[in-house]
Amino acid sequence: MIKEKTENYQLHREGERQYLTFLQLDKYKELKHLFTTRHGGVSEGHCASWNFGERHLDTAENILQNYEILGQALGAGTDQMVTSAQTHTTNIKVVTGADRGKGVIRDRDYTDIDGLVTDERNIAIITGHADCNAIFFFDPVKQVIGLAHSGWRGTLAGIGTAMILKMEQEYGCGPSDIIAGIGPSLCQDCFEVDEDVAQAFLEADEGNRQFCERRGCKTHIDLKGIIRRDLHAAGLKPGNLSDMELCTKCNKEMFFSHRGHQGRRGLMVAAMMLV
Repeated sequence: MIKEKTENYQLHREGERQYLTFLQLDKYKELKHLFTTRHGGVSEGHCASWNFGERHLDTAENILQNYEILGQALGAGTDQMVTSAQTHTTNIKVVTGADRGKGVIRDRDYTDIDGLVTDERNIAIITGHADCNAIFFFDPVKQVIGLAHSGWRGTLAGIGTAMILKMEQEYGCGPSDIIAGIGPSLCQDCFEVDEDVAQAFLEADEGNRQFCERRGCKTHIDLKGIIRRDLHAAGLKPGNLSDMELCTKCNKEMFFSHRGHQGRRGLMVAAMMLV
């Protein structure tokens, strides 16, 4: 089992429901945020129990009820939620009131969206995760929130940097004001790749070599290390970045892990809302 609390995160238990928050973000009363675990929902089997995706392994009724349970933790209704449409891009959608409910109780009218950003209140932005990094962004000065789904492709393409640029361009945010957090995802020991993926990282940036370690015929890549470096290079202050330092595969009893559960698993979410 993971620790109840560290210098970076707090594990919350509300009956069967368990979720994580960043201590650095908890102090802002105008912000609600969390990263779910696999515990606290109504799904069964491989998706037991707090599943937000993988509809071929679950029912639409269960998933909707799991969103309703999420709403109880956030203080939001399903008509206030907006979800991503993830395909490992660096595309970021500006969310407005017109998007309320999309991906939960309304069909999405957008595709290929791995990041969401908004300055509107009482709208919960949500991204899905089961090994890929969830990056949380909050500018307390401009009152802007963002979420990014950063798997290896998104990390390689720099979705974290893209989010900071989007917040600058759309809302006038200053990178040094932004507070960010990295949620549970694969650690370097668990993220092993073949030569083609390793080579892609080295060709993209020779500086990535320090985050790649060859072990036998595989290369282990520290995706979180790359994300931290890129966010700092984009102007984020070192003291404004938290990492939960939790591996989804190493903690399969707490998290869904695509690699750890051989693809037969549910989906967790990261969620943020200004209130």
